[in-house]
Amino acid sequence: MKIGIDARFFGPIGKGLGRYAQKLIENLEKVDQENDYVIFLRKENFADYVPKSPNFKKVLADYRWYGFGEQLFFPILLYRQRLDVMHFPHFNVPLLYRKKIIVTIHDLILLHFPTLRGTTLSPLWYKIKFLAYKLTIGSALRRARKIIAVSQSTKKDILKNYSISPEKIDVTHEAVDPLCYFSLESTDKVLERYGIIGPYLLYVGNAYPHKNLEKLIEVFARLRKNKSEMNLVLVGKEDFFYRRLKELVEKNEIKGVIFPGFISDEDLSSVYRRCEAYVFPSLYEGFGLPPLEAMLLGVPVLSSDHFCMKEVLGESALFCDAKNNESLLKGLERIIDDQALRKNLIEKGYLQSLLYSWQQMAGQTQKNYQEIK
Repeated sequence: MKIGIDARFFGPIGKGLGRYAQKLIENLEKVDQENDYVIFLRKENFADYVPKSPNFKKVLADYRWYGFGEQLFFPILLYRQRLDVMHFPHFNVPLLYRKKIIVTIHDLILLHFPTLRGTTLSPLWYKIKFLAYKLTIGSALRRARKIIAVSQSTKKDILKNYSISPEKIDVTHEAVDPLCYFSLESTDKVLERYGIIGPYLLYVGNAYPHKNLEKLIEVFARLRKNKSEMNLVLVGKEDFFYRRLKELVEKNEIKGVIFPGFISDEDLSSVYRRCEAYVFPSLYEGFGLPPLEAMLLGVPVLSSDHFCMKEVLGESALFCDAKNNESLLKGLERIIDDQALRKNLIEKGYLQSLLYSWQQMAGQTQKNYQEIK
């Protein structure tokens, strides 16, 4: 077969989607030497991917995500490649491309949080964007020969919101890297460079409203009344949403909240290892990689009790109702103070993180390609 993969999100520029695309391609190279692959990339990440197998080649597809070029010109490029199947690791499938496709759905976040608090757009443009999202994802789901959902939770969400046959959806979990990054510097020097002072609780990720970081900051301010030495470190590249959180902290004069900005993987491993606990108060996820990354590095995790997180983390995390101030506060206090609980979570968490494999994910995805006739 000749298989295409839309890797325009490949690498760091695509954040979570970029990591998924990168790990999928890297591991397909390890497990599949029979099929031919065409990897479509943008100028920004074209040099980041170097094929390591002769049955993989890369093609420039410099069309911006969600733009007109993606809808008008990308399909022409795809048709020229004469693909047997095209894999879109995201829902943005060009409407004009009508050959066999497989699509990965990570979540339906915009269906559950269609709010202007999640965007910098004007109300009119946001409404247009939301309608385009619904049209695009609905079309992708209907046209796909196979749908990959990254969790049972995402599969249930798709079935609840769209008239799709359950047999069409295959659950293929994401994973964490078994080999961790290590900084060449000491942990103390890494923390000093980013202005991180211990002891501290840690969150890593974006600051979109559904991540519930405003609530976390509010509850942390209460926690600090009895634990004045404790800090809260929120790691993520500065953008509109992180700037808004900073304004919230400054306006309410909340002490102990640290915004180090973007941290490289090498340095981030040191930041993970030194924290008291990893806190994940998200109200909605399709899979949720950061808590597993923390567990792999021996960190106890406090998570929201969203059904997806319970599926992915099993019994290896302490769960709380992250919408409830008292429940979240009690969770923070327990994961800091209960030493027996911490030890148990660290042991279970490490084992839980090993249940997920990128190579297994790639093998299962390859099987889905083969099943498309």
